[in-house]
Amino acid sequence: QVQLVESGGGLVQAGGSLRLSCTASGTLFGIVAMGWFRQPPGKQRELVASITIGGSTTYADSVKGRFAVSRDGAMNTVYLQMSNLSPEDTAVYYCHVGRLGRDIWGQGTQVTVSS
Repeated sequence: QVQLVESGGGLVQAGGSLRLSCTASGTLFGIVAMGWFRQPPGKQRELVASITIGGSTTYADSVKGRFAVSRDGAMNTVYLQMSNLSPEDTAVYYCHVGRLGRDIWGQGTQVTVSS
């Protein structure tokens, strides 16, 4: 079993920055990717950014150049540095881990960007 604990969400003004963290605990063997999804109000959950065990990254077009995903070497903590935030980034952000063919989700952390 893998448990995910997220931190770093909150309220920020447009143009500001936030850093999200997600730490995994439990049986970490077999994790192949970690990342972040988000679910804006009234919309579906969408990929924000992910990073594989090999260090390859994927970003949603809407966040390229503004957000950066990174992880520690042990593949148990993933970060999302968010810069130049806009109200359109307001959402619940979920940590995601891909392990042994399964999706594991964090509880979500709210990010609200005021205009």
